[in-house]
Amino acid sequence: MNQNTFNKASAQPAPSILFTVDVEDWFQVENFKKYISFSSWPSCELRVEKNTHTILDFLDEFSSNSDLNAKTNNSIKATFFILGWIAERLPGLVKDIHARGHEVASHGYNHALWKECSHKVFKNDLVRSRNILEDIIGHSVTGYRAPSFSIDPDMLKITEECGYHYDSSFNSFSLHARYGRINLSKNLKKGIAVKISDSFYELPVSNLNLGKIVLPWGGGGYFRFIPLPIFYRGVKYILKREGAYAFYLHPWEIDPDQSRIHGIPISYRFRHYTNLSRTHHKTTSLFNQMRGCSFVSCRNYLNLISMK
Repeated sequence: MNQNTFNKASAQPAPSILFTVDVEDWFQVENFKKYISFSSWPSCELRVEKNTHTILDFLDEFSSNSDLNAKTNNSIKATFFILGWIAERLPGLVKDIHARGHEVASHGYNHALWKECSHKVFKNDLVRSRNILEDIIGHSVTGYRAPSFSIDPDMLKITEECGYHYDSSFNSFSLHARYGRINLSKNLKKGIAVKISDSFYELPVSNLNLGKIVLPWGGGGYFRFIPLPIFYRGVKYILKREGAYAFYLHPWEIDPDQSRIHGIPISYRFRHYTNLSRTHHKTTSLFNQMRGCSFVSCRNYLNLISMK
C-alpha cells in the first residue's frame, strides 16, 4: 500500500484522524461488573499505566519517524478519556499524557452507566471526574465520553450544563444493547462534528454506513476481530465521505498478559480476550497505512473545523 495514499494536492486539506484512548483497566470493563465488584477494584492489579505508556511511546515514535502532512507539524495529537478513579491513583500518568501534548478528557469517575444513575448522581460524576483531572494538569478539561457509549438526549443536556464543550459518546451501531440512542438528523453537521448548541458539540465514533446498514468500524473489539485489509478499506471509505475518522482503543486491548477471569460467559471471554496479542502491531500497521492524514485531538479538530 502506498503510504502517501492520503497525500493529496496542497489545495486539499489532509483527512483528519481522531485517535482516542479510553483509559480504563482490564477489571473495569462493563462485561466484568457482575464478576469483579467495585469494592474489589483496589485489590486488582493495575496494568493501565504500563499499557498507556506503551501507547504514548508508540505515538511519539510514529510522529518522529513518519512523513505526516506538514499541517500536523510532524506529530500526532490524541485524546485520552480518563476515568477519575484511575487519575486519583495514577496522577503521574495523567501529567505525562498532558506533558506529551495530548488532550486529557473525562471518561467519568468509575465507569458507571448513565442508565444506572439519577440525574444528580450523573452530574456529580461529571463534575467530580473533571475536577480531578483539572487539578492534576492545571488545564481545562472540555471533553467527555460516556462508558460503553451509553447516551441519550438528557445525558447530552446535563453534560453541557456541567460546562463541557463536547461529548464523544454516540455510537450509531444499533445492535449493541448498551449503546445509547439519539437523533442527530436535524442538527447542523460540520465534518464529523454535530452541533448541539452554540457552545456544545457531539463527536460520534465513526462507523461504516452502507445505505441503511451500519457496521461498527470505530475501533475496540470490532477492530480486533475484522481483518486489517478489510478494516482499512472501510476506513478509506469513511475518510472519502466524511474527511475525518474517529477511532478508539483501550489500553487493556494491547495487553495479552492480563489476568483471565474464570466463570464468565463464553461470549464475554471471546469479546474481551480475542486477538489481544495482535492489537499493538495491528494498530501500528493501520497508522502506517494512514500516513499523510492529520492526526488531531478532539479539541483540536473542533478548533480546525470552526476556522474553515
